[in-house]
Amino acid sequence: MGAFDIGQIDDVIHGRMRLGIMAYLADAEAADFNELKTLLQATQGNLSVHLRKLEEAGFIEIEKSFLNRKPLTRARITDKGRAAFKAYLEALGKLIG
Repeated sequence: MGAFDIGQIDDVIHGRMRLGIMAYLADAEAADFNELKTLLQATQGNLSVHLRKLEEAGFIEIEKSFLNRKPLTRARITDKGRAAFKAYLEALGKLIG
């Protein structure tokens, strides 16, 4: 395996739920809360926790608004998040070989 540094794997992204969020947003740019909840088969509380963790890291932005008087929460990947996701994938590529 050589000189692979496990420290290159970003712990914020590495969790299954957060990895799913980042992978989806890297392609879609933005998604609403219910879309992510359905896609990832997550509970509302579980998804909220993971979105908050990604937001605190600066990897996503959360936008809250109303649509037809109903709350709408959208997540959008940031430039920092895109760069971190790219670095994460590169680190996994080195691990695989």
